[in-house]
Amino acid sequence: MTLHIALVGAESTGKSQLGIALLDHLRSQTRLRCALIGEYLREWCEREGRTPRPDEQRAIAEEQWRRAEAAAAGHDLVLHDTTPLMTAVYSEQLFGDTSLYPFALEVQARMDATLLMALDLAWVADGLRDGPHAQQPTDRLLRRALRNAGLGYSLVSGSGPDRLQQALNALGPLLRPHLGREDGLFGRLLQRGERLGGDWRCELCDDPACEHASRVADRSSRS
Repeated sequence: MTLHIALVGAESTGKSQLGIALLDHLRSQTRLRCALIGEYLREWCEREGRTPRPDEQRAIAEEQWRRAEAAAAGHDLVLHDTTPLMTAVYSEQLFGDTSLYPFALEVQARMDATLLMALDLAWVADGLRDGPHAQQPTDRLLRRALRNAGLGYSLVSGSGPDRLQQALNALGPLLRPHLGREDGLFGRLLQRGERLGGDWRCELCDDPACEHASRVADRSSRS
């Protein structure tokens, strides 16, 4: 069964850059067949040279999911940059229209993991984005939608390699059952288990050096 990983967040929070970094890393370090689905909303805006009208938003959200489903047919893992949920959030933020949420949240519930981008990167204008003033409202609506639907997420912060590492830590428990000893990531997971004296799992991440793992190791050394 194909794994689905969502990258969501406000404008200019590094979703696309992280998606590319994750794709490159997973392709080079695992045997998983991975695909990255880009944001159709951006493609639409670039093609049409304008923001979609309220009546055009549903078709955009549906096309985003259609492309992901098509990719899933031939891949083990699909990275979503992003999901219909972002179209639903923008639709509410810009037009006060909440009609896309039922479909968007139904799709979001199919994600095996959701990575939420923190608002800690410098704003980059590109001619399509509204401006830094729109980031916090988008983030609030997004968190509210996920929370109200009972859907979990992992917050990803930092820049460059640090952001990638946080994402990999969050995805570790999900990826581990799908890795073999030939995969580059497997050695890191084994290192964590050997250090902690067994198949220990942090409920929050998959980093052998994380604070929670250190606490367990300290307790073991005292006993």
